[in-house]
Amino acid sequence: MPADLNGYWKMISNNNFEDYLKALDVNVAIRKIATLLKPDKDIVHDGEHIVIKTLSTFKNYNMDFYVGKEFEEDLAGVDDRKCMTTIAWEGDKLVCVQKGEIEGRGWTHWVEGDELHLELRAGGAVCKQVFKKS
Repeated sequence: MPADLNGYWKMISNNNFEDYLKALDVNVAIRKIATLLKPDKDIVHDGEHIVIKTLSTFKNYNMDFYVGKEFEEDLAGVDDRKCMTTIAWEGDKLVCVQKGEIEGRGWTHWVEGDELHLELRAGGAVCKQVFKKS
């Protein structure tokens, strides 16, 4: 059964984010700024339609998609690449596969209690973030 991701989530931990950004070939100045941020997630989950807004004082990133339908994702707010993205439920986890220049790129979201977990993957690097529902 898919998890209910609806809500506003505030970051409480962010492990190995700089290595993840290095794997995406993000320049050092942007990496340094990005590692200081504690972005929030605003998620609207209505059936198979999901909108995930990542909000920070530096950059915002909006992802609007339908589960199971491949789409071209423009990552201009992240690493300025485009990739073909597919997001699907695997049990109660929302799993994203991003096909493009970076091998093994994607992420997984899941909920444990009042915490939203996010594992980001790219080029062998793994970042783990945790958000608390507010």
